Amino acid sequence: MAVHSGVERVLAGLDPEQRTAVTAPAGPVCVLAGAGTGKTRAVTSRIAHRALTGEIVGRHVLAVTFTARAAAEMRQRLTVLGVPGVQARTFHAAALRQVRYFAPRLLEGRAMPELLDSKVRLVTLAAARAGLRTDRAAARDLAGEIEWAKSSLVEPAEYVVAAAKALRETPHEPAKVAEVFAAYEKIKRGNGVIDFEDLLRAAVWGIEEHADVAEQVRAQYRHFVVDEYQDVNPLQQRLLDAWLGGRDDLTVVGDASQTIYSFTGATSAYLVDFPRRHRDAVVVRLVRDYRSTPQVVGLANAVIAQARGTEARLRLELVGQRPTGPEPELRIFTDEPAEAAAVAARCRALVAAGTPAREIAVLFRTNAQSEAYEKALTEAEVPYQVQGAERFFERAEVRQAMVALRAATRSIPGQTPLPAAVVEALAAVGWAPDAPPPGGAARERWEALAALVALAEEYASTPELLPVGTAATVERPVTLAAFADELHRRAGQQHAPTVDGVTLASLHAAKGLEWDAVFLVGLAEGTLPTVYARTAEQVEEERRLLYVGITRARQWLWLSYATARSPGGRARRPTRFLPRLERPGGTERSGGTERAGGPAGRRTERRRVQVVSCRICGATLLAGPDRKLGRCPTCPSDIDQELYARLHDWRQRVAGAQKVPAYVVFTDATLTALAERRPGRPEELIAIAGIGPRKLGLYGEAVLALVGGSPVDEICPEKTFKNSP
Repeated sequence: MAVHSGVERVLAGLDPEQRTAVTAPAGPVCVLAGAGTGKTRAVTSRIAHRALTGEIVGRHVLAVTFTARAAAEMRQRLTVLGVPGVQARTFHAAALRQVRYFAPRLLEGRAMPELLDSKVRLVTLAAARAGLRTDRAAARDLAGEIEWAKSSLVEPAEYVVAAAKALRETPHEPAKVAEVFAAYEKIKRGNGVIDFEDLLRAAVWGIEEHADVAEQVRAQYRHFVVDEYQDVNPLQQRLLDAWLGGRDDLTVVGDASQTIYSFTGATSAYLVDFPRRHRDAVVVRLVRDYRSTPQVVGLANAVIAQARGTEARLRLELVGQRPTGPEPELRIFTDEPAEAAAVAARCRALVAAGTPAREIAVLFRTNAQSEAYEKALTEAEVPYQVQGAERFFERAEVRQAMVALRAATRSIPGQTPLPAAVVEALAAVGWAPDAPPPGGAARERWEALAALVALAEEYASTPELLPVGTAATVERPVTLAAFADELHRRAGQQHAPTVDGVTLASLHAAKGLEWDAVFLVGLAEGTLPTVYARTAEQVEEERRLLYVGITRARQWLWLSYATARSPGGRARRPTRFLPRLERPGGTERSGGTERAGGPAGRRTERRRVQVVSCRICGATLLAGPDRKLGRCPTCPSDIDQELYARLHDWRQRVAGAQKVPAYVVFTDATLTALAERRPGRPEELIAIAGIGPRKLGLYGEAVLALVGGSPVDEICPEKTFKNSP
C-alpha cells in the first residue's frame, strides 16, 4: 500500500509529456526538454517511479550531470521521493570515484597520481620548451586548446589536422600548439600527475582493457541517466559507452537549442543522432514552459525559429503555462554609458517596488562589459554580485594596468591627449590598439584593457564640474593623473562586499539559472554575435546564446543596445537575431538626439518601435531610412536603375502639377525603396515605410503601374492624384 501511494505521489501533477517520459519502458529514452519545462522533475520522477514499482534498484542507477549543484539537487529530490542511494554525480566525480577504487588493481600497488587543479603552470613550462613566451592569459588559452584536443580524443601528433577540420581559431600557429601539447604531456608524466581528461581516460581504459573491472562496474551500474546531453564531448561519450557495455537502459535529457559550449569540445551530435543510434528509442518532447510568461516564451520562440543548422532539427516550440505578463521591452540608447545608467535606474526602481535584488540579473556577452554596469549600479546605490568572474577592478590585468597608468604620469607629457596617453601607458603591459589576439583568455584580457581606453575616451569627452571646498566648482582636469585617480575611486567604490544583490553575469555563466527580471544588454552587431563568429555554425551558437539569455527570465525582460560604444562614437546596428516584433520603447529627445528610457526625473514619451529585418542579411533594422529600404546601408543594393529614373520623372511631373516640393510626394529614400523592392500589390506597397493609406490612395495605382513597366507618359498627373483634396 505504501509503495502504491509512493508511485501515485510521483505521478501526481505531471503533465502528459512528463508522464510519458516517466513511465516509458526500460530501454533508450531521449527527453528533449525545452527551457523551464521541468526536466529535472521528469528525470528524477522516472528514476523514482521505476524504483518504487520494483523495476530497478536505486543503488544500480548512475545519474550523470555537468555541475555538482545539479547533482546535489537531483539527489535531494530523489530522497524526498523516497528513493535514496542513487548515485548522482558529474562525469569527473564518477570517474574519480571509480579510478580511486580500482587504483590498487590497475596500478599494481602504486599510488594514484595527484590530480592537477589547473594546467596553466605546466602549460607555461611546456610553452617555454617550445620557444614561446606566455603570460597567464596566453597560457590559459593554450591550456584550453589542449583540453579541447584531449576531450575530442585528439593526440598531439593529430592536432594540426584535427584543428583544421574543426576550424579552430588557435592561440598560436597550429604546429606550435601541437609542440606545446606534446611538451605538456611529457612534463606531466615526468611530474607524476594527471589532469581531468586523463582521469576520464583512465576510467575508460580501466573498463575497456580490464575485463574484471568492466564486469564489476557494469554489475554495480545498470541504469543510466545523462542530463544536459547536448553538452557531452567525445571523451565523455566514450566513458558512457564503456559504462553501458552494449546495454541500452539509458535516459538522456537535453535541448539542442541550448548548445553553447562547442568551443570546449561539447557537441549536440550525440543528442541529435540518439534516435538513429538507438532505433527503438522513445523520444519525448517537453514543451510546456513553467518558468516564463507567455510573452517571454513567445520572444524565445521567435528568436530560435530563425535558427539554421544541425541543432535546428530538434528545435522545440515552447508553450507558456504561466499567467500573462508584461511584454519584453526593447530599448535603444545613444551610447553604452547611457544604457548602463538606464539599466541601473530601472534596477533601483524594481528593488524599490519590491523585487528582491537577488531576483534581478544583467546579462552580457563578454565579461569585459561588466565594468559599465558595476559602475552604474554602484552610483545608483544598488548592490550587485558578479557571477562566474571577478569584478572588473579585481582582475589581474586591470590592477596591473592601473599601476602602469600611475607610473606613466611621470613620463608621458602632460599635453598628450588623455586617450593617447592611456594607449601609450598600456603599451608597458603589452597592450596595443590593433586587432585582439586569438584565444579566449588573451582576447578577454585585451578587451578588459580596451575597456580602460574606452573609459578614458568617455572621461575626456565629459568634463563634469566637481566641487572644491564648500562653494566653488572647477572643471574636472582631463589628465592622466586625474584619470588614474578616477579609476582608483571607482575601484574603491566597487570593492564593497555584497550578499543580496543584482547578478551581473555573462550569458555563458547564466546557463542553468533563472531570475524574475532579466536585462539583456549590449545586443549590437559585433558584440552579439561577436565579431569573432565567422562561420555559420559559430553565428548559430551566438543565436542560441541569446535564446538562453531570454529563457532565464521568469516575468520581466528588457532588451537593449547602444547605437555607439561611447558618446559620439561610431554608429553600429542592433543584433540580427531580434525577430520582427513590436516592442514598446520609451524615448527621450534632447538636443536632436534620441535615447530610450532616460534618467529618472526626465519626461519620458512612449512609442512603438517596429523592428524589421534586413531582407538581404537578416540583421535587425531600427533606423528609419534602413527600415524604409528594408536593408542595411552596408548591404548591396539591388536597385532597378531604369525604374528609379521613371519614378523620379513621374515624381517631378506630379510635384509640378500639385505645386509642391518633390519630397512632399515621395522622398528620395522612398523612391530608392520602390526601385529596390519593386512592390507588385497594394499590400506590398503600403509595407514600405513612408507610404501610408493616404499616399496609397493618391499614388498607389500609378506607382504599381510604373513598377509593372508602364511609361511615365501613359500615367497622367490628373489620374495620379485624382483623390487629392
